[in-house]
Amino acid sequence: MNIIKVATLLITTLLVVPIISYFFGTPLNETEWLALKTVLYINLGVIIYCFVIGELTDNKSQVDKLWSLIPIAYTWVITDFGNYSPRLILMSILVTIWGIRLTYNFSRHGAFTIRFWEGTEDYRWQVLRSKPEFQAKWKWTLFNLFFISGYQNILILLFTLPVLVALQFNETPLGFLDYLAAGFMLFFVVYETIADEQHWRFQSKKHQMIRNNEPLTGDYKKGFLDKGLWAFSRHPNYFAEQSVWVSFYLFSVSASGQWINWSIAGCLLLIVLFQGSSDFSEEISNSKYPKYKEYQKKVSRFFPLKSKK
Repeated sequence: MNIIKVATLLITTLLVVPIISYFFGTPLNETEWLALKTVLYINLGVIIYCFVIGELTDNKSQVDKLWSLIPIAYTWVITDFGNYSPRLILMSILVTIWGIRLTYNFSRHGAFTIRFWEGTEDYRWQVLRSKPEFQAKWKWTLFNLFFISGYQNILILLFTLPVLVALQFNETPLGFLDYLAAGFMLFFVVYETIADEQHWRFQSKKHQMIRNNEPLTGDYKKGFLDKGLWAFSRHPNYFAEQSVWVSFYLFSVSASGQWINWSIAGCLLLIVLFQGSSDFSEEISNSKYPKYKEYQKKVSRFFPLKSKK
């Protein structure tokens, strides 16, 4: 993983977002400030929980477990402040659908147990922990505090905040762009579901063959999936996830009448995060699968395109 590249992208985005917010923001009234403070308190509590439990258990996937659940809480809390207006209800229902689907997918990978703080840790944290720059325990602890628990949880809040803009303009009736945004969100939720299902079946079959000491042949010998949606994009699930939250941002556009408003911060930062996350995932894949570099040359990273000849 090119840490300098990722850091540069993050810093650049963090510099651009405040400028956009300053010029295109609309001041919050008393009710909207109270709504924001409420979700900020929740956010702070979740950050503290993830950091403390992550340190006590040495399982740094605490944020991963809550990634699909906390946005549901944020949107419904703000919807309550807006007296359950049609747009706020629609946005919260869509986030709930997204969250239920993603929670189910996480659960298949052993993320949840009766002891909620336990469960399978994301393999990428294990690989990252073994890198030379994180061998000093205090460095890994600070990384957990500021990035794993802090940055990621703040990001989760940010990409749900178009619902706060919808609260700001709560009197704006539902329009065509709202229905278009809802359609896009549902489409990309289905798209991500298909991508995850294809990957789950492939990996389950591969690991079953390994457990049974069966020889790996064909695609299973190659080690990675390049069929179905994965033939057009190396990360179709990442592409869909980013697209879900860009679509969600469109609700704030419809409500405010502003194509660029301060809540764009969330989806912009999410796109930057997935750039870094995919770099790291592909670094691991390249070390494991000899033919992965060839796959990278032929297939787009995110946006689905026909294979390059």
